[in-house]
Amino acid sequence: MTTDANAPWLIVGLGNPGPEYAANRHNVGFMVADLLAERIGGRFKRAGKAQAQVVEGRIGPPGPGNRRVVLAKPMSYMNLSGGPVNALKDFYKVPVANIVAIHDELDIDYGVLRLKLGGGDNGHNGLKSMTKVMGPEYHRVRFGIGRPPGRMQVADFVLKDFSSAERKELDYFVDRAADAVECLVIEGLERAQSTYNS
Repeated sequence: MTTDANAPWLIVGLGNPGPEYAANRHNVGFMVADLLAERIGGRFKRAGKAQAQVVEGRIGPPGPGNRRVVLAKPMSYMNLSGGPVNALKDFYKVPVANIVAIHDELDIDYGVLRLKLGGGDNGHNGLKSMTKVMGPEYHRVRFGIGRPPGRMQVADFVLKDFSSAERKELDYFVDRAADAVECLVIEGLERAQSTYNS
């Protein structure tokens, strides 16, 4: 699938708005988006009519190799993420293949990354909502959070904060996920997969 070299990229961190959710496992997409915004020297602000916060900027070295990006955090709650993402896609004229969703992934060990294009939603409500409105052909940066311990329900597990043991490494893993997003946008999926699909 070829993408228009001049079209912007829409990089979406998935999560839930509000301070009570900020440190939840389900909000790791927001954490990565915040770090990317910091790297490009931008601050998230409300996006016009779309129910989202955005930062516009460029990723990559100065010159022709860099890419115009819109970083976004939907403010609609996870299970309704598709509406705001679709509104931003239309407003910024972003091809679906230039959309990257950063999200937590239960079926991968904590801190492990997997990048891919297209596929199912694996029960993830944010992806389910995005796929419903745009189809599945967008990129995903899947951030492993592992499975809940014992008999804990999945919903309870994803809406809990990272454990103190996990937090020791969280900054490193979030940093690595941000690197992976930059690599994907600048150098393409294959290069990013071979470097970051640990």
